[in-house]
Amino acid sequence: MPAKVKKFHSAVKHAGFCSTALLPGEDRDAFQRLHEALTEELRPDGPLENDIAATIARLTWRKQNLHTFRLAAAVQQKYAVIRSENIPAAIPRVELLSSDIPPDPAELEAGEKAADAQAQKELGHTYALAKMGEEATIHKMLQYFEIEERLDSMIDKCLKRLLFLRGLKSMRPAESSTPATLIAGPGNAA
Repeated sequence: MPAKVKKFHSAVKHAGFCSTALLPGEDRDAFQRLHEALTEELRPDGPLENDIAATIARLTWRKQNLHTFRLAAAVQQKYAVIRSENIPAAIPRVELLSSDIPPDPAELEAGEKAADAQAQKELGHTYALAKMGEEATIHKMLQYFEIEERLDSMIDKCLKRLLFLRGLKSMRPAESSTPATLIAGPGNAA
């Protein structure tokens, strides 16, 4: 039997949702207003500054909306219960040293459809959080932040090198304030 492929919400498959940005059920307009207010306050100029302002908006949003992760955890627990009630498990064999009998694939598919239908009905708009699975967890959010922090660190190093190089290039050789005349000395005739 082929390995089970986990199905994700279409936005998750296309990276439309990330635990550091908006999650299903969160208010896009409120996030946009926050982003615009921060942009007005910070007045970014150029792609790097715009990226920094966008990162600040995402971090501020996550800080203000941590409750979404608690909701996601509760919804995922309920979804797991619904699935366990609807999807048949393997039937244990009684003979010694034999493996369990897997459920009929048609029964599995029917159970999954029934579980999804029941979950959509019971969970309503929070169903998308259940389908996201690990993507909607604080642990996953922290993984994203760790990756983002490493990338930001590498960008910072490159910016420091760039600014250092620009500083070196802007320095001009010091011009002497005394005219280039020969000063009389033991070997020079005046």
